[in-house]
Amino acid sequence: MRPARHYGDPMLPNVTPAPDTAVPDEAVAPLMRGLTVLRRLTEADGSCTLSALERASGLARSTVDRITATLARMGYIRLDGRDAVLTPRLMELGNAYLAALRLPKLLDPHADALADELDESVSLAVADRDGIRFIHQATRRRAMSLSFRIGDLLPAERTAPGPVFATEWDEEDWARWRARRATDPEDRGFPAVPARSRPLDGSDAGAPDDDFEERTQRARAQGWALDDQLIEPGLVALSMPVRGDGGRIACVVSVVSHTSRHTADDLRRALLPRLGTAVAAMERELRKAPPAVPAAPSGLATWTGASKQELGREFVESLARGLTVITSFGEGRSALTLTEVAEATGLPRATARRALITLEHLGYVTAHQRAFRLTPRVLGLGYPPLSRWTLPDIATPHLRTLSQLLHESASLAVLTGDDVQYTARVAPNRIMSVNITPGTRLPAYVTSPGRVMLADLAEPPPPGIAPLTPRTVTDPAELRAVLDRVRREGYALVDGELEEGLRSIAVPVREHGGRVVAAVNVAMHSSRRTTEECVSEVLPELRTAATRIEADLRVAGRFGKVPSN
Repeated sequence: MRPARHYGDPMLPNVTPAPDTAVPDEAVAPLMRGLTVLRRLTEADGSCTLSALERASGLARSTVDRITATLARMGYIRLDGRDAVLTPRLMELGNAYLAALRLPKLLDPHADALADELDESVSLAVADRDGIRFIHQATRRRAMSLSFRIGDLLPAERTAPGPVFATEWDEEDWARWRARRATDPEDRGFPAVPARSRPLDGSDAGAPDDDFEERTQRARAQGWALDDQLIEPGLVALSMPVRGDGGRIACVVSVVSHTSRHTADDLRRALLPRLGTAVAAMERELRKAPPAVPAAPSGLATWTGASKQELGREFVESLARGLTVITSFGEGRSALTLTEVAEATGLPRATARRALITLEHLGYVTAHQRAFRLTPRVLGLGYPPLSRWTLPDIATPHLRTLSQLLHESASLAVLTGDDVQYTARVAPNRIMSVNITPGTRLPAYVTSPGRVMLADLAEPPPPGIAPLTPRTVTDPAELRAVLDRVRREGYALVDGELEEGLRSIAVPVREHGGRVVAAVNVAMHSSRRTTEECVSEVLPELRTAATRIEADLRVAGRFGKVPSN
């Protein structure tokens, strides 16, 4: 395997191989097909019918069925009737790259602080051949919101980071860029950006690459670059490089705004000094960063054999093993030898070697001397659509399973001041059901999800709580005792305190670190189950659903905040 550059890593030499055209003899065909399916699902924004997936991938329907069955077994997709839907678990592939890169862990707090200081959106980007991918977004919540999805691939010439990265291109890089521009003049290969419309005469006059080489020269001389509405009208951005050891560009930080707030020149005049200060702080952070401590691998390879035995022909073991190789990378494991990959995954060396050959051919791995590294292309495997998921998006499939299992209403709620706000709900098809819709707000102290979340705060109940039914607990001392019991037992059961005949039981949903961020509850009419049956029959299933939501939340929230609604 020849040496190659890992884009976004300043420690590797500026060596870029020409892409292979012939598939290596040792490439794993099922792995290549599985990655094709994941890419097509990503391009379909995370959900696609199996028939459409067959057409988009060019694979036989039986092959698509086997691949999706394997991905579903791994927890990477969900088969919902005729649809294949990506799940947050798939983000562990992109997380492996981001953890190995280490830049999000080290620089995200600086980007967030800069966004707060400037009251503008701030992004971190890495290079991916002649394109860029964003690895962090600190956005501002406005009616005119500006942000990109983590992992989306954008053409270098239509971005502010592009000219900055191009200052390190060699002649082979420029040749590849010119070839790509010639074969794809409308940027159809970059679905994350609007396609370019060509003039009626068929020329490229006015295209953003007309002066790309000139903008690159200016970026080299100035140390910064501007995007003046190159991606779409109204969007402006200012970018500067963050350099690692040896002076190589580790990533590029951008301040992104709208022309209603800043022109491109105004953005430069007003914000360039503060951007420079933030970049200097980021570079100091990189210099002082301690060596990474290797984290434990995902361990997926430990069950691939068992899954193959259980599912037989429907489980494509070589696909599962190949994806496991990606997850063997991570913090403290940014560069691995073949032996280290085999040891981290538990796979035979020959199996690991063939998977690495395949991943290198497809551009997901680069090899330099004896070490392999993941490339930013891994982020293209589901990360863009999944990075926009909210907590209700994550929870809803699990609420649906819970509701179908118990034949009762299941909901997700968050705490908003003294109220709970329901953000997701699934109800069975019954004549009489609990009528609480997403967006509904209720007093927290008289609901089971509210008590679960309040118990985590360990604050005294407010005085003067108005009773809603004769059962409502209003005495502060009694409420304090109730919350203490909820904290000890890990669940809350409320019987007729919000409304006569309404019985509800809830458990907490905790983010990484243990803080309660939401609650899941099941509500029903009191005639359907006794309080004892709620504890014996409903509570175990409720806890299982919450555990599954927490597992997805940990993966989705590892390198970005998951919105609660």
